[in-house]
Amino acid sequence: MTSGNVWTPVDDCGLEGQSPDAPRSVRDLAGRSWTIAVPRGQGVELGALESADLAYAAHRLATQHRELPGIDDHRFLVEVEVAIRRACPDLVAALVGFRLAGTRDGIMILRGLPVDEPLPSTPERGAFHGAWHELSRSTVVQLMVMSVLGDVIAYADEKDGRLIQDISPVPGAESRQENTGSCLLELHTEDGFHPHKPDFISLLCLRADHERKAMTVACGIRSVVSELSPDHVETLRQPLFRIRLSSSFVGTDVQSYSAPLAVLTGCPSDPDLCADFHAMEPMTDEAAAAFESLREAMRTSLVGVVLQPGDMLIIDNRKALHGRTGFAPRYDGQDRWLRRCFAVADLRASNAHRFPDSRVHRPLTGAASAT
Repeated sequence: MTSGNVWTPVDDCGLEGQSPDAPRSVRDLAGRSWTIAVPRGQGVELGALESADLAYAAHRLATQHRELPGIDDHRFLVEVEVAIRRACPDLVAALVGFRLAGTRDGIMILRGLPVDEPLPSTPERGAFHGAWHELSRSTVVQLMVMSVLGDVIAYADEKDGRLIQDISPVPGAESRQENTGSCLLELHTEDGFHPHKPDFISLLCLRADHERKAMTVACGIRSVVSELSPDHVETLRQPLFRIRLSSSFVGTDVQSYSAPLAVLTGCPSDPDLCADFHAMEPMTDEAAAAFESLREAMRTSLVGVVLQPGDMLIIDNRKALHGRTGFAPRYDGQDRWLRRCFAVADLRASNAHRFPDSRVHRPLTGAASAT
């Protein structure tokens, strides 16, 4: 175990081969230009010794609990939370600071996290089917980081209820507006339709895309709320919007929607945000105009990172929307591979909606309207 500073701030957040100050521009599905800048002052990089401390702690926990059939185990998750506080108190302090105060863009970037080596092939169907301890280092490290931000959760409807989920391109799903696709993924709140949506999301990169072109992008409401007119802000605070549920929750045979909800909630000067520029529908003309003003403000205020192995992007799902630029998968076993994990600030709020003694939410039934 080491002592001393666990991290150093970094500004060049994964834009390999580019000028750190040069914004990138891409076009979305409607032909509109997205301007993507480099996030500043929101990245921390672990040193080699601190990364080794995390790797050691992860290995010790994985060895002690190797016989567990899965990681949705109360005792194991408690030990995970304790372990990071002992192994990397400075990293914990940085994560607590983000949890409490956030950032302008609603994101935090960690670099230099330990990942498993050698890696197996990127999952072909969007899910790694080996035992959890075959990827013990990345699995436990991601759980440790997320345990500082809240309590990890998952949904039975999505990714088989796994607490750590694989994100990789799936043949035939290239144009889908979901994590299995490889086209430009529109800005959205993660599972914004769910009554117990995540408060924090982490995306840990195990393998980058071949050309290093896939940028994970985000925009925080703090960076654009002052650009919106008072009338539009007031409209966005009304329950005049609904979100179509993802097909990963309800299948492709029926379209189901959330109950009407507001885009902006909470403190007037520092609101929370829930939106989806692909699946959210304004329910009045006034709502449509306000929603379009928000879209325009956000698409010109984006920050983005090309995630490299060992990078983790953390998104405050209450303060920021996120998406991804398109990339070209080769389906050769070496495609882009991220692992995703969710956390909530208050686990008890969903006690009645999860399986007994589990972090996994029951299937979402009766919470949406079908058309």
